[in-house]
Amino acid sequence: MKKVLICILLMGITAVTTTAQQQLPLDPKIKVGKLDNGLTYILRHNEKPAGQADFYIAQRVGSILENDDQQGLAHFLEHMCFNGTKHFPGKSMINWLESVGVKFGYNLNAYTSIDETVYNISNVPLKRATIADSCLLVLHDWSCALTLDPKEIDAERGVIHEEWRTRENAQMRILTQTLPIMYQGDKYAYRLPIGTMEVVDNFKPQVLVDYYHKWYRPDLQCIIVVGDIDVDEMEKKIRSTFADVKMPANAAVREYVKVSDNKEPIVAIATDKELSGTSYDVFFKHDPVPMELRNTVEGYAADLIVNIASSIMNERLSEMSQKPTCPFLSAGVGDANFLLSSNKKAFTNTLSCKDDSVLQAIRALTVEVQRAVRYGFTEGEFDRVKANLLSNIESSYNERANVYNDSYSREYVRHFISGEPVPGIEKEFEVTKQLLASLPLEAVNMTFKQLVDDTDNVVFLLSMPEKEGVVVPTKEQLLATYNAAKAENIEAFEDEEVAKTLIETLPTPGKVVKEKKGKFGSTELTLSNGIKVIVKPTDYMADEISFRAFSPGGSSLFDTRDIIQYSLLDQIVALGGCGDFSNKQLSKMLAGSTAGAATSVSGLSENINGGATNKDVEKMFQLAYLKVTSPRQDKEMFQTFCQQMKNQLKQTENLPMKAFQDSVRHTLYGDNPRVANVKASWIDQIDYDRVMELYRERFADCSDFTFVFVGNIDIEKLKPLLCQYVATLPSIKRKETWRDNNTDILPGRRANNFEKELETKKSTVLYVKSGNCKATQRNRILMSFLSEGLNDHFLEVLREQEGGTYGASVHGSVSREPKQTFSLMVQFDTDPAKRERMIQLVEQGVKDICLNGPKQETIDKTRQYMLKNFDENQKNNSYWMNQLINWYRNGEDTMSGYKALIESVTVKDIVDFAKLLLKENNEVIVSMSDNR
Repeated sequence: MKKVLICILLMGITAVTTTAQQQLPLDPKIKVGKLDNGLTYILRHNEKPAGQADFYIAQRVGSILENDDQQGLAHFLEHMCFNGTKHFPGKSMINWLESVGVKFGYNLNAYTSIDETVYNISNVPLKRATIADSCLLVLHDWSCALTLDPKEIDAERGVIHEEWRTRENAQMRILTQTLPIMYQGDKYAYRLPIGTMEVVDNFKPQVLVDYYHKWYRPDLQCIIVVGDIDVDEMEKKIRSTFADVKMPANAAVREYVKVSDNKEPIVAIATDKELSGTSYDVFFKHDPVPMELRNTVEGYAADLIVNIASSIMNERLSEMSQKPTCPFLSAGVGDANFLLSSNKKAFTNTLSCKDDSVLQAIRALTVEVQRAVRYGFTEGEFDRVKANLLSNIESSYNERANVYNDSYSREYVRHFISGEPVPGIEKEFEVTKQLLASLPLEAVNMTFKQLVDDTDNVVFLLSMPEKEGVVVPTKEQLLATYNAAKAENIEAFEDEEVAKTLIETLPTPGKVVKEKKGKFGSTELTLSNGIKVIVKPTDYMADEISFRAFSPGGSSLFDTRDIIQYSLLDQIVALGGCGDFSNKQLSKMLAGSTAGAATSVSGLSENINGGATNKDVEKMFQLAYLKVTSPRQDKEMFQTFCQQMKNQLKQTENLPMKAFQDSVRHTLYGDNPRVANVKASWIDQIDYDRVMELYRERFADCSDFTFVFVGNIDIEKLKPLLCQYVATLPSIKRKETWRDNNTDILPGRRANNFEKELETKKSTVLYVKSGNCKATQRNRILMSFLSEGLNDHFLEVLREQEGGTYGASVHGSVSREPKQTFSLMVQFDTDPAKRERMIQLVEQGVKDICLNGPKQETIDKTRQYMLKNFDENQKNNSYWMNQLINWYRNGEDTMSGYKALIESVTVKDIVDFAKLLLKENNEVIVSMSDNR
């Protein structure tokens, strides 16, 4: 990265100041301070969402600080922060926060990484001043006052062991095999946060206590509060609350582990029986921008140049992957941390490919990278990427008053942990514009050459499935292929010129024939071709317009004999682009544009959707018009798609989770072909012309479409566009609706418990109840309360008491179409030895909660969470989009009376509702267990 910075100076990047090393200012809207004990705080007033705030504690502490006999303690300590503190014993912290609408696992959470540990209490409704005080007290206790009760520690061992079981997948096993090779024995090789189960199961509680007091200390901690707060008042509270946090005497030095350099290439090759496909990475290691330069214009420019180079290279690789002759399925480049280490970065080239084309794929990627090294990028490529970057940051600038708390909170965490600059979007916009205006292409080309310099510090990683017939290349073969590709005679890249106009000849405009007031403050328009348009202007976003359109029918009207043709219809139709332009040409034509539009055929409707900022609204309409009226075929793209899809399906067909998914589908739906999974054998039977015929048939008549527009819209300016591009869509006034093809879950009680050889000793279990249920707003609300009651019950019984699972996921839903039904699903992983016991507990738990209802405290906290979300949603465009679609599609008002329904729910209401579900007496249990 030092070379990159020198390159920037040599190229004269001085557009912003007379010296590129000028410090970027700190965003004036934030307040940063430090207490005498070393604790840092970052505060910002923000009103998105109104009346709420986020409370974070970020720590420069992670699993890299563990000794060999402490592997897993950093992560274990994170768990213990929710199991008792000085001011919040036991589970009282979780219970209190949920009582005010902060949901555990959603708004209340944490993560442990290699070099950092971060806790958050998000979307806190500040209904009372004492709520903020209590949240600060939680952060205080996390920082220095955990209880660490030995009984709680022992109880948590099983939970973490089950978390390991759930996460011990093929990718994790590949990492475990290869990290010691790629890190040459450096400490990073042995510090995955989950640790070792030998340590987790057996460490003495005092060891965790000692680790906590050694590393959780104020000089490594930062309190971040963002939201609808008085910053000065919050600063006073932080100074008061955290004044007693002691900095330990003779504190251990927080050192960052150095990653060893390597002169000779490192090659790591690993296989796993459950890996879904072959992947290859080559890491070009380099030092990050020095900390003292990260907050300078020079450092900012370095990141910008690398971003530009990566974007151009990725565009080339994407185009290449769309050709039938390309030996890789996908490929890309990017600059990021080298695997787990924060103090060493790597510019990484990566690809996925068929198991039998590894060396060909490595050659192709290497040649393409060398093409850019030798000849550089073109002015056309450079201009398109700059246009996209400028458009993106301009959109962020325009929406600067509509940024949500969590975006700022995460940004300030990165600022504290890694030194990411936070000058504010106003300054970023200014600096980016000036840099893009002055930046020469030569600087990008020079930088790219330096990023892929392989004279030293190069690491190769090849991951492949372990299965019969798959030949794994040797280290020598991999290196020989790479070196031979570098030495090839390579021609320069030729960029394609594209048209500037999407539609040369516009259709004769239609008319608005009727206008009246619509639901929820909208305006309802009827166009001359019969299309109904609903427009709701909002000011929640400064420059956002989006639409969704629907028409009844969908794939339900297709004959079952065409299932192979329509099973992948949306993906296939999208391959060809639209009008006279391929997807590649469209991408280039739309550089710098925010416009997007897409069509789809779902089970019960055909759909169109799109979005743009105001400057690009007409392009959005043009794209939608062309996708409906002029879908384009591209036989080369179709051939590539079929090859890639067939390979993907073949790679996964023998994997355990594929067997589980197939078993679930068959047990729930029997042999119903309309819910069958796509099979590799289908791909060769797809008729491209027939797929397009089915698509055109669905969009041959748009007269029964309803378009819903939401955003910062001037209706009078929208009308001419509606007349030009929507009122001219085809209309033959046919009458149709969707068809019920009986794709319901089969009635009755069934169990499908099967064994399969797994690499991790594990059982995966799905429990399903289903049946008829009226699709009313009240029933949907009661299902939410019931689901949360079960979630709480299983958290307490399956996780906390039994230590039998990391977590049981509960999902309850009430559906309107094609029949009014419900489903209640519980899924979890566990030790095969505990499977039967856990299933019994799930069955008993469902029965108990349905017959007796959830605890009152669970009902109360669920009520608070739902009311908080309802209030927040009122200022959200997507919420109003869904409300309008529900009204105009189903005739249902799901907003009016919602709060009253939530506030009125009682235990008896939930029990009465749940008893009706139990009467359906439909139950399915599917489980897959290791057979060793």
